[in-house]
Amino acid sequence: MALLRNLTTALFERERIRTTLMKAKELRPYAERLITLARRDDDRLHARRLAARELQDRRVMKKLFDDLGARFAGRPGGYTRILRLGPRHGDGAEMAIVELIGSEYKPEKKGDGKGKKGAAKPTEGEAKPEAKAGTAKGKVRPAPKAAGRKPSGRKGEPEPEA
Repeated sequence: MALLRNLTTALFERERIRTTLMKAKELRPYAERLITLARRDDDRLHARRLAARELQDRRVMKKLFDDLGARFAGRPGGYTRILRLGPRHGDGAEMAIVELIGSEYKPEKKGDGKGKKGAAKPTEGEAKPEAKAGTAKGKVRPAPKAAGRKPSGRKGEPEPEA
C-alpha cells in the first residue's frame, strides 16, 4: 500500500512517471479512484477526507482537488494512460510510462524562431571566434617519433642504437 501511495503521489505531482509495467498496472485503478473522488460535487469534504487517507502531501491534495478534479470533470473515466517502453537494461523488467491524460509531451517546432538564450549567431560581416589552444580544433599534435627507435623500458638508461 505504501508503494501505491508513493507512486500515486508522484503521478499527481509530476503528471508523468516511469516505472515497471506491473507497478503501472496496479497503480492505474488506484489513481483513477482518487481522481473520481476529486470530481465529486455533492460531498466535497468527505471526498477530501477519503483521499487524505491515501495521500499524505497537502500540495498534492490541493492539486488533485483544485486542478485535476476540474480538468477531468467532463470525462467519464480513463484518466491515465500506460505507454510500454521495453525491457530495462539491468534486469530485463518491462518498463512503462504512466501519465495523466492531457499532460502529453509537446515538443517545440523547429521553425518557431526561438533559439537558445544568450547564444548569438554571427552575421555575415562578423568573424567567428578562433578556437582556443587545447580545444579539439586548435589542438597541436606532437611530432612523430623517429623510425627505428624503440623506447627502453627503464628510466635513466640510454636508448639502444639501431
